[in-house]
Amino acid sequence: MIEIKKLHTEYITDDKGNKKSVILPIDDFQELLEDIEDLAAVAERRNEATISHEELLRELKENGII
Repeated sequence: MIEIKKLHTEYITDDKGNKKSVILPIDDFQELLEDIEDLAAVAERRNEATISHEELLRELKENGII
């Protein structure tokens, strides 16, 4: 996850100096998009039932995945 303090941001301001837009390096922008996608996936699944690590391993072995 990207740290906000490490973003290399530049701002576009209006004639009064109010920030209107942000310019980010493309790598920072893409990393932020990935973080947003990850957070959205977590939010969508927050109410799903959980299983223990041992149960997960057992299921993966039963299904021939590992």
